[in-house]
This record gives sequence, structure tokens and C-alpha cells, in this order.
Amino acid sequence: MIKALELYLVTNNNGLEAVDFYKDVFNAEVVSCTTFGQAIPDTPEENKDLVLNANLNINGIRLQLSDNGSGHEYVQGTHMTACIQLDDAEETKELFEKLADGAQAIDMELQETPWSPAYGIVVDKFGMTWQVNTDIPGFVSETVNF
Repeated sequence: MIKALELYLVTNNNGLEAVDFYKDVFNAEVVSCTTFGQAIPDTPEENKDLVLNANLNINGIRLQLSDNGSGHEYVQGTHMTACIQLDDAEETKELFEKLADGAQAIDMELQETPWSPAYGIVVDKFGMTWQVNTDIPGFVSETVNF
């Protein structure tokens, strides 16, 4: 079942600054802020302080963001995506496959990540970027597939 449809911001490698800014602007609570260095053991030095994922609570509304990461071109206009949160990996797979039908691109195949048993990114046939994520509280994987 779909739990939420949320805005996801991608910053130009200034995510920690953005977290502080949006915390102040929206009087938000920073629920979590994880850097690449904290989550992925072999992260190159230049990426260690980049935000892998930050989660802010704005009066019960979740705003997430991450850094673009080195090696990925930051293109103005592609820095916001919709993130669909589901509570079942099989349903996540089914939804991902539907969005991928005729897709312009699969930016990340559906796979296990450090934060989810099933996560992927697809640019649908209309050019809309969707992050599809199985959101299971407390899930932490020892597998890193980047």
C-alpha cells in the first residue's frame, strides 16, 4: 500500500547547508541526516560529507533531500523528484515495473539499498522522475549496491 507521496530535493553538493536552511525556513525538525561517509564504508574522501539522505518534519509533512554526488552532473530543473513510499517490497516492485513501462530511463534499477529492501529511480514516458521506495522503519542493510 502506498504510504506517502513526497517531494524529494537533490542539492548541488551543499546538502548540509540546505538542511540547516530549510530547518530554519520551515521551523522543521531534522529527523535524520546521514552522510555518504556514515552509511557507506568505502566512500571516497571527497564524498564523505555529502548528504545521502536527510529527513525533515515540517508539521507532520516529510521533506527529504540528498546531495547530487560527485561524478553526477547537476542539471537545473532535475533537482526535484516525487518519492513514493510503500510498505511492501512486492508492491514496490509492481509499481516500479508499471512506471518503467515505456520509460525514458531507469536511473537506478530496483534493488536493496542501505535504507530499503527495494528502491529504484525511473524517468517515466512523460519525463517525470519517480523514486520508488519500500519504507520499513528500522530497516538497515549490510549490502551496499551503488
